[in-house]
Amino acid sequence: MKVTDHIKDANGKTLFSIEILPPLKGENIQLLFNNIDPLMEFKPPFIDVTYHREEYIYKKKENGLLEKRSTRKRPGTVGICAAIQNRYKVDTVPHIICGGFSKEETENALIDLQFLGIDNVLVLQGDAIKTEPKFIPDPEGHRYASELVTQVIQMNNGKFLDEELENAAPTNFCIGVAAYPEKHFSAPNLKTDLKYLKNKVDLGAEYIVTQMFFDNQKYFDFVEKCREAGINVPIIPGIKPITAKVQSTVLPTIFHIDLPDELSDEIDNCKDNAAVKQVGIEWIVKQSKELIKFGVPSLHFYSMGKSDPIYKIAKELF
Repeated sequence: MKVTDHIKDANGKTLFSIEILPPLKGENIQLLFNNIDPLMEFKPPFIDVTYHREEYIYKKKENGLLEKRSTRKRPGTVGICAAIQNRYKVDTVPHIICGGFSKEETENALIDLQFLGIDNVLVLQGDAIKTEPKFIPDPEGHRYASELVTQVIQMNNGKFLDEELENAAPTNFCIGVAAYPEKHFSAPNLKTDLKYLKNKVDLGAEYIVTQMFFDNQKYFDFVEKCREAGINVPIIPGIKPITAKVQSTVLPTIFHIDLPDELSDEIDNCKDNAAVKQVGIEWIVKQSKELIKFGVPSLHFYSMGKSDPIYKIAKELF
């Protein structure tokens, strides 16, 4: 079932949804299930599963030279989506990224998803790898998420890379895209960022999920600007509780977001991470209640593999 259909069927009620990370290579999927199991109490209609591109490591050879090798530390997105749907009977939303994938590899992944009965994809550019100063696309892949949206739309229309295919069965994916209430770090300003977002919606994206934020006013202002720009699809807020003091500096650095002064001060006054975790939970509960009152389609929690704080928050809300 499509994300947009879940939103329509909710008739204005705010849904609960989560995003999970695939386990690290070598870990058991049961670890993932152990974190999802408690959250099923709140009946998430869909669960996002992130996709991770390759990274490069250097192995020292016998002759002393270094050999560059490609590795993917969190493989298994497609398989995890299938396992979740089989175990929980819940729709999954695999992330599809530009980085590290050719157009043909993307097409084949989408075909696998179609065969598995997966109806949704979240289309993203993806991050640059650690060894590169900026995002560099695969030579045979896409540079921008808008190009990836176009490929999915073409497949939905029965157009595949092999132009000689006749009467190809079309896919039927519901396409989500990302947005940034505090603007994407590479955009010169929010106006430009909104222009690119509108382009993706005009191409066929059907809903939007935002980057995490801790100041609801920034989300409210962002939604207003989107509507003024003619972006009228559902805009789902992304939420993440802070659970350790180090996150108050790491999250703004990695995700290019601001922490409200009040939240930052509360965290600074905490004696240990247990106290930080409680402050983070209380902040998100208050933030979520305000978002529900605003009428958001879903509260989309970035779990980062840890369900306990999200469970405590959801227990207060749903």
